[in-house]
Amino acid sequence: MKNILMIEDDLELAEILTEFLEQFEFKVRTEDDPFNALSVLQLESFDLVILDLTLPGMDGLEVCEAIRQRQNIPIIISSARSDVYDKVKALELGADDYLPKPYDPRELEARINSVLRRSKNSSTLAEEIAEPSDFKLDESAMIISYKNHELDLTNAEYGILGFMVKKQGTVVSREDLIHNVSAINEDSSNKSIDVMVGRIRNKLGDKSLIESIRGIGYKLLK
Repeated sequence: MKNILMIEDDLELAEILTEFLEQFEFKVRTEDDPFNALSVLQLESFDLVILDLTLPGMDGLEVCEAIRQRQNIPIIISSARSDVYDKVKALELGADDYLPKPYDPRELEARINSVLRRSKNSSTLAEEIAEPSDFKLDESAMIISYKNHELDLTNAEYGILGFMVKKQGTVVSREDLIHNVSAINEDSSNKSIDVMVGRIRNKLGDKSLIESIRGIGYKLLK
């Protein structure tokens, strides 16, 4: 059974979604207060977070950022806010998926399974790295290190950078990433991928390490 934390102030909606998800062996805990939710995440173990953006006292984007700073847990945004800024910002802050309201509970269940599957499958990235390289890929722990410094990556970022490390020195297209990195949703746009690559550049501390190849994709330099 998978444990899910739902941060949602619409308790009627939360109850409907909880009853539906319990049919598929998901145990759901609902918190309508974002501050309580963050405390619960520190005390209990969850497999995934479903996060609304419009919350009392704290914006959902801030909650997303706070969660990601503390732990690497899959996050699905569930929000009626459909502004492009919110979607892009959520991805920048580390969300794994964005599901606009209203939606059929069956789609939420499918998205949860997809995110959990990608999270699990991303551990299958090969640990083989061409020599010489300042990168080290630890498949079993899902960790990538650069110059012996462990990088704090989301599942999607781990998948993208891990694939680039395997192809280090060669051009990787956005299509390559979509089709070969299980942590990326097949419906992801080029903009979404660009955003995630931008986050990886920032975490590496050297934006020149990943070269943009106009109209194609990227190349991780040796």
